[in-house]
Amino acid sequence: MKLTIKYFASLREALGTSEEEFLSQAHTVGELRQELVLRGEPYRTAFDSIKGLRCSVNHELCELTQTLSEGDEVAFFPPVTGG
Repeated sequence: MKLTIKYFASLREALGTSEEEFLSQAHTVGELRQELVLRGEPYRTAFDSIKGLRCSVNHELCELTQTLSEGDEVAFFPPVTGG
């Protein structure tokens, strides 16, 4: 299925892009993450270096178990801290 993937903060910097269209066989966000890691560098290092990776589907925060549908927008971002 065709998905739009958005990357924020350190992921965007590591991957050199903020957004891409991606053809995926994944059924869940976690499976999509694994597909991206299997693409090799720089995806493997970018995703493996972030503890507490956050994600959303169609602008709604979700868990890695969230199911995906054709045309979904998936966003990945590191946890945010502030003061």
